[in-house]
Amino acid sequence: MNTPTKSTSRKTGKPAQEIAEPGPNGLELPDLVPRFRNDGYEPDQLARRRAWLEAKTGATLAHAGQLSFDSEQLRGNIENPVGVVQVPMGIAGPLLVRGRHAQGTFYVPMATSEGALIRSYERGMTVLTRSGGVEVALLGDENHISPSFFFDDISTANAFVEWIPKNFAAMQIEAASTTRHGKLTAADCFQTGRQVILQLRFSTGDAQGMNMIAKAADAACRWIESQYPGARHLLFSGMCSEKRASGLVMVTGKGKRVTAGALVPRSTLKMYLRVTPEQLFEVWQSTVVGHLHAGAVGYNAHYANGLAAMFIATGQDVANIANSACGITVFELHPEGLFVSVTLPALSVATVGGGTSLPTQREALEVMGCYGTGRAKKLAEIVAAALLGGEISMGAAIATGEFVAAHERYGRNRPK
Repeated sequence: MNTPTKSTSRKTGKPAQEIAEPGPNGLELPDLVPRFRNDGYEPDQLARRRAWLEAKTGATLAHAGQLSFDSEQLRGNIENPVGVVQVPMGIAGPLLVRGRHAQGTFYVPMATSEGALIRSYERGMTVLTRSGGVEVALLGDENHISPSFFFDDISTANAFVEWIPKNFAAMQIEAASTTRHGKLTAADCFQTGRQVILQLRFSTGDAQGMNMIAKAADAACRWIESQYPGARHLLFSGMCSEKRASGLVMVTGKGKRVTAGALVPRSTLKMYLRVTPEQLFEVWQSTVVGHLHAGAVGYNAHYANGLAAMFIATGQDVANIANSACGITVFELHPEGLFVSVTLPALSVATVGGGTSLPTQREALEVMGCYGTGRAKKLAEIVAAALLGGEISMGAAIATGEFVAAHERYGRNRPK
């Protein structure tokens, strides 16, 4: 059995887990979280870390300690593990998708603690399915990272801008030396004074790929420094908008760029949502004005709700909701009813790597036939179609004045 690595207090010689060492200005520093050999992923090591935390805080972690799988599978996904957080998971559907990669009827796993959310998405999905399904198109698929290069003067920086296209093939070779799955596809320069931001775009296969392309970009940038006299760089400039909303991702995209749309007949809207096309269009038009007042990036009702639930259920990097939720919802009056669409230029989803292989997350992906290699584009199309369901359902709830009543019925967890 592995044992904790115990540091000792310089003052008393006792284990640091039992006494806090004096810090700067005589202040006591709190004890460090226990460390173990092999990084502490064995079941008994999780148990000992929980016991330490319970003793420190007075809390009880009985439920957090109930893992249904081997704790060694947490390795690579988390540090200092003590257990798991169980989030309620439900299913929304049926959702008929007519895409290039996703074709057929799907039931979508969503993990959330927000009552009324799944019922709302399910209502919209049912309407779309009754209307003949959602047509989906994948418009682009690449991730990007944007290092900054610095030079002594503007002319040297400007010469660097001209140098990059001539040496792009060599940069591709350097990037390829770090990964079998990522491929450098383009490089664009943005000069500001003596600084040049170099946007490097990559295909990443079925992985979200940010760690992959960071490693590849680092290799390419080090090669550039060795070849271009006077250049120095920082790997991140912030322009890539990873895990941040920005106008840039609306234009250039990030991850999967997907659009999904459907024509919903007037009779279907009336029967299932108790709303007319004109009422829904009025909600859309008026809330566009509100978004303009707010200076919002894009326009949507609640992409983040559906994305968070689907991301948690399927093991996606939840922080990528910040960029994935940038998009545009459009409602258009049509002689037969209402044409509705969503466009997501920066959807970050994966079917390999990250948390997708954790047992419960893998099960959620398998429900949609989206686990493993060759399935990321399919998942992106399903996610886009599902979000469209959430948009029309929330719009209808606002138009008919049912929004509050629905949350009162499904979303109130009143204490007994």
